[in-house]
Amino acid sequence: MEHNYDEPVYLISVVAKVLSIHPQTLRQYEREGLIEPSRTDGKIRLYSQRDIDRIKLILRLTRDMGINLAGVDVILKLKNQIQEFESLINELRLELSKKENGGKSKAVIKHQSSFDLIFYEKK
Repeated sequence: MEHNYDEPVYLISVVAKVLSIHPQTLRQYEREGLIEPSRTDGKIRLYSQRDIDRIKLILRLTRDMGINLAGVDVILKLKNQIQEFESLINELRLELSKKENGGKSKAVIKHQSSFDLIFYEKK
């Protein structure tokens, strides 16, 4: 059964077990504003695959790189801002290429970059 990347389907106990962390850690991340799980009508937290990937990133930053939660918050905000700027740049390139082609939409994106955090495991 395949789920949408953003579909909230995982209970806190499942996420905690899969990631080998205490559910209280997930609650703390939520209190700090680092994650925002969905809630059922009964107020039960449900996590999507996107949430889980974000938690994995938080864990890599805190465990592997020794960054505190305030630093993680700054990194995540900067990462989102960079993605927004990249989207805006691509939209502007598209607009520019439409104008250069006399209104005909033939877009050519000459350069596209992405901000990725790459971690190397110690051997």
